Amino acid sequence: MGDVEVQVQVQVTIDSPTGEHASGGLQEDTSGEKESDCTESPESTGQGEDQDLLCWLPVALAPPCGEHTDCICAEVKWMERSLQALELQLQFFLSKADDLHDCLVNRQGQLGTEALAAAVPSFLYTCQPFFNNLESTITMSQHTPVHFEIYTRLLDFSQQLCDRLEQLVLTYASNNLLCLEESEPNSVSHFYIGQSQVGLLNVSTFRYCRPTPYLAQVDTGLYKRMRWNVEGLRNEQQPDEEREKDTEYYFLCYEDIPNPHAEAGGDIQRVSNGDVVRMWSIGQWVQGTPETDDIYNWIICQIPTASYQRLLFLGSTEPSSCSATDYLKQLLLSHQTTE
Repeated sequence: MGDVEVQVQVQVTIDSPTGEHASGGLQEDTSGEKESDCTESPESTGQGEDQDLLCWLPVALAPPCGEHTDCICAEVKWMERSLQALELQLQFFLSKADDLHDCLVNRQGQLGTEALAAAVPSFLYTCQPFFNNLESTITMSQHTPVHFEIYTRLLDFSQQLCDRLEQLVLTYASNNLLCLEESEPNSVSHFYIGQSQVGLLNVSTFRYCRPTPYLAQVDTGLYKRMRWNVEGLRNEQQPDEEREKDTEYYFLCYEDIPNPHAEAGGDIQRVSNGDVVRMWSIGQWVQGTPETDDIYNWIICQIPTASYQRLLFLGSTEPSSCSATDYLKQLLLSHQTTE
């Protein structure tokens, strides 16, 4: 096997009924809990019946409707072609993940230890636009009369790549090539798995590679597995400081709570260690100290604190990343309809 190529391009052809394609820029998670981790700037790439489409270009928008029946048929055919293109891209990324795994485990290729350690974060970055493609197509499929099978397959694509990337990072971390400690500047504690729009909100999703303490320096008993950065749609006339204040943070967390049935001899098959039960929930980050977003207050604050406002209890079984994101979207939509 040759060297692993981290900066990759996938060329596929999508025969869109309109011949139009939209593009989005690469996004990178470069900040902590206090700011949105990615931005996106869609641009038009022109028209053409058959165009080569790089993997980071979102799937074309839905075709225009003529007669209702013809429109439905065109949408179904378009979604099926998009599904085939996305599946090709998925197989490419899964293959590249396997190559990186084999390079480490079997010491194949000519990459040294430092190059291998740098290859994984770069590969995670390369996968970001594909997750965006999936999210935009998933959102589109929910608003068009397409087969439910297409929608579920798109969710499966996202889950497959998310699981494979998580295992890849854990494998490299177990060989001391990557750090998973969130407090370390160069750690790979979590990675980006897509951005979607929910009403008037943009939702950016991140997956933690392993259960991570809710607060780095304070034991709260909470461990986070996912984070969502939720911000209102940008107003270009709004100052950057006000945009940042509009960002809210939600988490998928678990905590071990006392099991009331343990002493009574109840069923403990779903209980860890017998005396406690693991409960999953989605909650919101509530800032404690410092009380302002001023950067200087954060610098002088020795131990920032925050609380966890539980909004939705999910039971004792960990949901998949796709299911958890769906739960959050439903929660956000319910809040918008009641406001």
